[in-house]
Amino acid sequence: MHIDLHTHSTASDGTDTPAELMRNAAAAGLDVVALTDHDSVRGHAEAIAALPEGLTLVTGAELSCRMDGVGLHMLAYLFDPDEPELARERELVRDDRVPRAQTMVRKLQALGVPVEWEQVARIAGDGSVGRPHIATALVELGVVETVSDAFTPEWLANGGRAYAEKHELDPFEAIRLVKAAGGVTVFAHPLAVKRGEVVPEASMARFAAAGLDGIEVDHMDHDEPTRARLCGLAKELGLLATGSSDYHGSRKTVRLGEYTTDPEIYGEITRRATGAFPVPGAGGPRPV
Repeated sequence: MHIDLHTHSTASDGTDTPAELMRNAAAAGLDVVALTDHDSVRGHAEAIAALPEGLTLVTGAELSCRMDGVGLHMLAYLFDPDEPELARERELVRDDRVPRAQTMVRKLQALGVPVEWEQVARIAGDGSVGRPHIATALVELGVVETVSDAFTPEWLANGGRAYAEKHELDPFEAIRLVKAAGGVTVFAHPLAVKRGEVVPEASMARFAAAGLDGIEVDHMDHDEPTRARLCGLAKELGLLATGSSDYHGSRKTVRLGEYTTDPEIYGEITRRATGAFPVPGAGGPRPV
């Protein structure tokens, strides 16, 4: 089985619509794909309707969190999307995205970058506006070569010159809320230092004690020594070790299924979840 548990669509900051993402996942040879848009479940219905036969969808979201001034992300899988407390927190985060993005645009303008809010809004379209949309604007303007190049202290990285904070969950509260909604939590790209400051490794033990289920080990922003260290931490703390592409369509060079999760780990995630269940595809023939 080929299992990719971290992807994004136009419902947040990817470039594939949810339906296109499902077709592309099947064409890439995936058996299971998770749709984990930022703080949003808006793309799930379209993805389910477009699921090709033979592809299974894991519904989820990537929750924006902050601890001691450091931003981090929690992947939440197979939770009840209608659970009111978690739904309210996701809405608060989404509502703060536009003011935050507008603040970053103003900071960039103060740095001499000729970016306009209308440009960023056009790029975001109907998605939840975020830093990748602003980064794409910087690419269009020739300020940076790639979206990844914008996520540096010089520009949009955590604490960077044009960075602005937004409403974010406390990670311990995120773990509690997801668990209460019947879901499973995995700490996304925990040591992706190229994105900016990361929380101390010691925090993972605290998260595990609070009910964290796993950590994302195999990820494009983790080099081999980092992956080895995270594998050791996962074993030490009794956490599941996942792998996934963090696919954003054409905004990143990573391919669907470039990093994957072991089927046994996926099976354990589904066994722990009670809020929702994986959705088997029956919406049409699998691409060849």
